[in-house]
Amino acid sequence: MTDPLGPDIRALRKSRGLTLQELASALDRSVGWLSQVERGQTTPAIPDLARIAEVFGLTISFFFRSAAREAAERGVIQRAGDRVAIGDLTQGLSEELLSPSLTGGFEMIQSTFAPGARGQGQQSDAREDGGVLISGQLTLTLGALTTTLNPGDSFQFKGQSYGWSNPGAIPAVVIWVISPPIY
Repeated sequence: MTDPLGPDIRALRKSRGLTLQELASALDRSVGWLSQVERGQTTPAIPDLARIAEVFGLTISFFFRSAAREAAERGVIQRAGDRVAIGDLTQGLSEELLSPSLTGGFEMIQSTFAPGARGQGQQSDAREDGGVLISGQLTLTLGALTTTLNPGDSFQFKGQSYGWSNPGAIPAVVIWVISPPIY
């Protein structure tokens, strides 16, 4: 497997609906340079990588999550110790990317919802979500349906707005599958 850095940057750009020109402008770099980075023909310097992470609302460590692994594992295996947390449980939601790369047709995320946390999401018609509650309780609202999930319960929906809340006293943990990838 090749280094997933370039393809991950491309997947992040596309998931945010940015063109090469828009991202290159935000980075104050040329479209040609960015295209070479995305195709793995050049590697960005650390300051450039830090700026790319900033544009996507990530920390630079996101791009190094499997750097210490064997080349054959990169982009194929995601070790638990290499996961990078996105978000903050004190803000209500913390997520860890479980997928080893962002180049496939779906991504896996472990979402942890703090007790009392609530939020809403918006979907495009092309996006499909599914998941399984591992621990805690999670109230999920899909259109007119509002239901509380318990450990082992699963869900799947496509192209609709949704809301969630954790009515319980402990964090709710969900393994979430999203297609196409959004991170």
